[in-house]
Amino acid sequence: MGQRLRELRTERKLPQRELAGVLNVTLRHYQRVEHGEINLPVLTLCALADYYGVTTDYLLGRSETR
Repeated sequence: MGQRLRELRTERKLPQRELAGVLNVTLRHYQRVEHGEINLPVLTLCALADYYGVTTDYLLGRSETR
């Protein structure tokens, strides 16, 4: 999931700090998410899917369809 989040973020040229702000978490927390060190709560996963306009299955690597 972290790799997909990183790809989506870099496609849109967004800094990690901006996504951390969207999720109301620290920059370090968001970096750990992208590096796969921690899992996200379901509501946060849904918020990211809505933010990027993709499905949760895409973020989780269960589908290639965005």
